[in-house]
Amino acid sequence: MREKLTLWALFSSVAVMSVDLGSEWMKIAIVKPGVPMEIVLNKESRRKTPVAVCLKENERLFGDSALGVSVKNPKVVYRYLQNLLGKTAENPQVAQYQKHFPEHQIQSDEKRGTVFFKNSEEMQYSPEELLGMVLNYSSGLAQDFAEQPIKDAVITIPAFFNQAERRAVLQAAQMAGLKVLQLINDNTAVALNYGVFRRKDINSTAQNVMFYDMGSGSTTATIVTYQTVKTKEAGTQPQLQIRGVGFDRTLGGFEMELRLRDYLAKIFNEQKKSKKDVRENMRAMAKLLKEAQRVKTVLSANAEHMAQIEGLMDDIDFKAKVNRAEFEALCTDLFDRVPGPVEQALAASEMSLDEIEQVILVGGATRVPRVQEVLLKAVRKEELGKNINADEAAAMGAVYQAAALSKAFKVKPFIVRDAAVFPIQVEFSRETEEEDGVKGIKHNKRILFQRMAPYPQRKVITFNRYTDDFIFHINYGDLSFLSQDDLKMFGSQNLTTVKLSGVGNSFKKHSDAESKGIKAHFNMDESGVLLLDRVSSSELGNTISSLFGGGSSEPSANVTEPVQNPHPIFFVRLQDLTDRDLEKQEREKTLNNLEAFLFETQDKLYQDEYLAVVTEEEKEEISGKLSAASTWMDDEGYTAGTKELKEKLSELKKLCKAMFFRVEERKKWPDRLAALDSMLNHSTIFLKSAKMLPEDNQIFTDVELKTLERVINETMDWKNETVAEQEKLSPTEKPVLLSKDIEAKLSLLDREVNYLLNKAKFAKPKPKPKPKDKNSTSTESNKTSSTDSEKVVPPKDETEGVEEAKPAEEPPTEENKKETETEQKVEEETEGTGNYTPVMHLDTH
Repeated sequence: MREKLTLWALFSSVAVMSVDLGSEWMKIAIVKPGVPMEIVLNKESRRKTPVAVCLKENERLFGDSALGVSVKNPKVVYRYLQNLLGKTAENPQVAQYQKHFPEHQIQSDEKRGTVFFKNSEEMQYSPEELLGMVLNYSSGLAQDFAEQPIKDAVITIPAFFNQAERRAVLQAAQMAGLKVLQLINDNTAVALNYGVFRRKDINSTAQNVMFYDMGSGSTTATIVTYQTVKTKEAGTQPQLQIRGVGFDRTLGGFEMELRLRDYLAKIFNEQKKSKKDVRENMRAMAKLLKEAQRVKTVLSANAEHMAQIEGLMDDIDFKAKVNRAEFEALCTDLFDRVPGPVEQALAASEMSLDEIEQVILVGGATRVPRVQEVLLKAVRKEELGKNINADEAAAMGAVYQAAALSKAFKVKPFIVRDAAVFPIQVEFSRETEEEDGVKGIKHNKRILFQRMAPYPQRKVITFNRYTDDFIFHINYGDLSFLSQDDLKMFGSQNLTTVKLSGVGNSFKKHSDAESKGIKAHFNMDESGVLLLDRVSSSELGNTISSLFGGGSSEPSANVTEPVQNPHPIFFVRLQDLTDRDLEKQEREKTLNNLEAFLFETQDKLYQDEYLAVVTEEEKEEISGKLSAASTWMDDEGYTAGTKELKEKLSELKKLCKAMFFRVEERKKWPDRLAALDSMLNHSTIFLKSAKMLPEDNQIFTDVELKTLERVINETMDWKNETVAEQEKLSPTEKPVLLSKDIEAKLSLLDREVNYLLNKAKFAKPKPKPKPKDKNSTSTESNKTSSTDSEKVVPPKDETEGVEEAKPAEEPPTEENKKETETEQKVEEETEGTGNYTPVMHLDTH
């Protein structure tokens, strides 16, 4: 099915991007004027890029380049950062990460309440910093692909990310210099992409679809309801609403690959080709993991495959046959967990499987045959939907949302109602007095957002029994639907503690008004991030005092959050690394330019056109200097600094400048001289025609005609003299016939001719004398003025071949009409070209 979505670009150089940020891979998409919704190709021309960063002392690598280093030196390559975002050192996912990647040293950051990687005393980075580097790299890829700056982005995240994890991604994006238009849950982005391309199938009848997404690190099942709804702003529009979400944070393709890696390590040890345990060699285990990833992919389409690695450890090669049954046996407990997210999503949505029309596969790990078998049985359907691009649907949905949120584009509305996976509530305590006069403490809870509550949404909580300073807490609500393991991985259930001071003074100040309580205004924004907008006290007479107000007499609020914002030093270090990257790129560019110059110039010295313009002495000097530079490159050049390389290149270019100039000039002469001859010929013909105009129709002055004639003669003389002089010179001498001088003569002659042509174009023709009427009386024929009788009529042969212009008052011919209309049309279309707004048509399939 093919549908057209119209996108109007409001600015001529504006683009937006999306980053589908997975645990192992990221996919990037852009929208810009003329390029609607396109996946970005990376430097290796691939459509997806590994989420990996390599940090050495003097260089930084990303993506596939970083993965290449991970096999040789895994200690300096950081991957699967998603699992550590916003986590404390006690979180089980940190321990699991340490088990998977023992080469890294992870420590607790007491100030921020999270963790960081410690490679050395000088190299210490938090997961947020490393993710910021990756996002900055993604921005660079998008900008290179779009050929213009891009700062606005929509970033996908797992739906199960809590507030700390969402804020960590926002911090990383901030460090990357990106303006986040929205964090969008990855399956919501997939659902949007699916709906946009099936807009015509959506009607007022609700259609329920489940998206089952098993990626590298986690699995999520999302139930989405599609239907059209009426809106005040845009009338009837399609809408998707997230109804239920279930997830497994650690079920994914990576865990399967780790099982296979350990299995291959076991086989190698059993082969007893080495006395050492391969599992204690980090480099060898990195090689085995890479091979396990390849074998797992092949086994999805084949019953068996040969795993093999040259020089796995101590120059010992490894080779072993693995079949699909063995692989499935390793992952039996993982396959048993496949139905879990489906059951959670159904429970959250309060739906049954019968109400789900279709289950659609998303994510690379759903390609494992056993996953599909177990899932198909669990959802009790005839087949699983495979009608979307499992790898790119989230990136494409997110970039559509980016275009919708950007002020630079206008897209057809598609309403997205996402849902909060975790309930949030406000908790507070206050003193109470019983009937017997005994005072007690009463704990209160007020639900702010229920589980699966739609967002964005604003809420207000009123505290109407406080007249003095107090504290309230914003916590997660009932999380009993999570397992004990999930609760441990979830982290702190306290979001924010708000301490209000100066409340008593505020009430004393407004003692004449009856209090309506203290109101706390909350907002869950488009990114699913909870914000406390403001706290205010309201009295009768609509007097409102902000509890975040300024003076010392005003009340104030102190908000404490578990995860602190990044320190400024982070930004300084990231900028320092970016500067190093730019210096490295500049050096590599200069090195490549120098190598290319040496190779190309040495080759040119054997070409006839270059041999013709150099003396034997000059050739020997250039050849000797080039050879010396090549030797220097082999010995010292590859470790030389950028400045030294630039100086060497500049010295060689200066040496060869005269030779290159002589060759280039000789190449340009034929075309330039031919153009000059042509211009002289046409100018001479034009001048001759202009001189032949009859005196009463002559539109050019004598000065103008004589000026053109002088320029023609001077140009002709210059050409003849200079060409003759050049012919006397040897090709090895500096030429006197220069292409820039020929172009200057051409320009001068062209300017003079165009001046006269323009004058002729806009000149008003003189009116024709009225012809005598044959039937007029003799009296009328004699009524001629003395002026008329004095006119000299040129002989007929002098006016032949000269077309007379028609009087302005005569009606134009049909042909002239068309020409005039065409000229007007061109003028209308080109007027104000700088502000012309192009129209983009976004074709979708």
